[in-house]
Amino acid sequence: MEKLQFQQTPGTATLDLSVGGMTCASCVMRVERALKNVPGVQDVSVNLATESARVVTSGDDDMDVRLRRAVRAAGYEPRAASEAADEATLSPWAGFAPVAIGLALSIPLMAPMLGDLIGLDWMLPPWVQLLLATPVQFWLGARFYRAGWHAVKARTGNMDLLVALGTSAAFGLSLWLWWRATTGEHAGHGMVPHLYFEASAVVITLVLLGKWLEACAKRQATSAIRALQQLRPEVAHLLDARGKESDVPLAEVMVGDRLAVRPGERVPADAKVVEGHSEVDESMLTGEPLPVAKGPGDALTGGAVNGDGRMVVEVSAVGAESVLARIIRLVEDAQAAKAPIQRLVDKVAAVFVPVVLLIALATFAGWMLAGAGIETALIHAVAVLVIACPCALGLATPVAVMAGTGVAARHGVLIKDARALEIAHRVDTVAFDKTGTLTIGRPVLTALVPVAGASASQDQLLATAASLQGGSEHPLAKAVLSAAAQRNLQVPALGAMQASPGRGVRGEVEGVQWAIASLRWCRELDVMPNAEEVERLQSQGATVSALLRFDEAGAAQVQALLAFADEPKPQAAEAIRTLRARGLRVVMISGDNLRAAQAMAARLGIAAEDVRADVLPADKAAQVAALRSNGHVVAMVGDGANDAPALAAADVGIAMAPSGGGTDVAMEAAGITLMRGDLALVAQAFELSGRTVAKIRQNLFWAFAYNVAGIPLAAFGLLSPVVAGAAMALSSVSVMANALLLRRWKP
Repeated sequence: MEKLQFQQTPGTATLDLSVGGMTCASCVMRVERALKNVPGVQDVSVNLATESARVVTSGDDDMDVRLRRAVRAAGYEPRAASEAADEATLSPWAGFAPVAIGLALSIPLMAPMLGDLIGLDWMLPPWVQLLLATPVQFWLGARFYRAGWHAVKARTGNMDLLVALGTSAAFGLSLWLWWRATTGEHAGHGMVPHLYFEASAVVITLVLLGKWLEACAKRQATSAIRALQQLRPEVAHLLDARGKESDVPLAEVMVGDRLAVRPGERVPADAKVVEGHSEVDESMLTGEPLPVAKGPGDALTGGAVNGDGRMVVEVSAVGAESVLARIIRLVEDAQAAKAPIQRLVDKVAAVFVPVVLLIALATFAGWMLAGAGIETALIHAVAVLVIACPCALGLATPVAVMAGTGVAARHGVLIKDARALEIAHRVDTVAFDKTGTLTIGRPVLTALVPVAGASASQDQLLATAASLQGGSEHPLAKAVLSAAAQRNLQVPALGAMQASPGRGVRGEVEGVQWAIASLRWCRELDVMPNAEEVERLQSQGATVSALLRFDEAGAAQVQALLAFADEPKPQAAEAIRTLRARGLRVVMISGDNLRAAQAMAARLGIAAEDVRADVLPADKAAQVAALRSNGHVVAMVGDGANDAPALAAADVGIAMAPSGGGTDVAMEAAGITLMRGDLALVAQAFELSGRTVAKIRQNLFWAFAYNVAGIPLAAFGLLSPVVAGAAMALSSVSVMANALLLRRWKP
């Protein structure tokens, strides 16, 4: 077992471990119960498809050892995550040997049955049947006896117990019939009764075949994570102070190192371009099919493929802090989590095996009372045991979640948890943050209009505004600084400064108090600029702020109006049309004034009544809560840390992470992260959610249908044990195959 990640909640830790030997939903329940009984364990989620457990604990130093012991005591094998990962990379044929041996021994036993179909009446001698069936029953089938015995000791049941009981009954019945034929009234008459060695051997072989096919399907379902893990190159070209290259293992690269990235190579780690120009393929990370031009100052994501140019880069993040590591962690989290619909399966799994055992006993008793004889009664009871399929129930949900999150990751949609995946298709209202989400997020200063009686020239006022915004990362601040730089203005030094989120910034410039204030702050200060000029700028879709000067008495005077304009993203209007075509209501939440916000909404195709303007960052969550009233299911789409409360307040939070960047806060608060700034991904996330939930429901329907239909058929004598075994194996394989159809989805 390995400690893969720790929660940020003080005093708790999240441990991941791989659990070998689980075969069905009953096994999942047993492992969860064993782990929950360990002191200090707060929550457990066990996934049959990934054969893994995620445990939230109190963070004790010896917790990993205690968890390992609990898993082993429950009859399963705790394994290192690295060992499980190595198994996932093995050739699919690596585990086929037991199946091949079982087929080689079972086919001769089936030959007489096939001969009956074409009119040949012959049978293998009993001793030959025994010779062929015994290795299958007690060598290849030993795994079922071991797992079944552990289930009995734990006073529970699982698929292995059903297989062990059913095949042992068929094998034992054959021995008894053979013994009776040689010692009873038919002894010495040369009559050989029909034996059931072929039933026990073929059932075990079919179950092993089904498990092998499941393993192959699981490898395909987890291919997304393996593909992401393979994006990391093993070697980086480290540059020393003189620019000389030396190859070092990736594990030895540190933040601040300078690396050379040659044409055609993968970028070793998150970095910033220092020298050179090239085009970079980020498709495996963002789903963006076209290469992206990169030059000095641009950010690079580890795992991206360099084009034709050589670049020198400076490392900005390595290891667990890299974008690639976070992507892998998010995908793993989603695939390890349980979807809410799984609760139904857990309730059924808790009673499934005991109920099947009771039905088998009732079948045996019923046929005996009907006068059918012990042979017929036992064979029908065996068919009941063999056809029961808790493994299909256990696989139905997790394998669909794995396939859905995997294909989503390949197209630039990271689904953080199974709950978001299950809910997203039910969203009826989508709320968008404006700046940086619907718009490009790089506003420009389109006008600086001095008011009558201003104390300085336009250039002086712009230089003062640039001084107030010095060092700020706010998009409007960057617009002011860029305008001042374009005019080559000398920006004075800034004294004491205080920022007020959603209102503006105030500071001392050359001994005088100045402020850049939003219109909201102007109203609070009771100093409003010329209304006609403000309306003129707002009618053009501009965001308007005021440059204020304070006198010695602290009274503010408007010195100039600053107008900022931002352009909508090229694909924003089309994405909103797509959402509305799906019947969704689209709402825009903005800190801008109503007139400017509605002007942008009109360009995007958002109704005026669906614009929420003058909203402070802290109030966005309240707006989302209001939208959720009356039972509406709301998704919130945002791109910054100030959107995190609103993302968390929504039924589904969707964080935008352009070019693989984005903020950690937004990504942690959101259930879904879009790895590029293409708003079309929002509708694609909803579509994938709908398709995945449809697969989950289909799988659960078929898993239940196999059992609801198959068990009564077996109980009434309409299925032989061999046919029942084939149906049981087919149920699990069909559930896996149906889920894997999701991998064919394309936007």
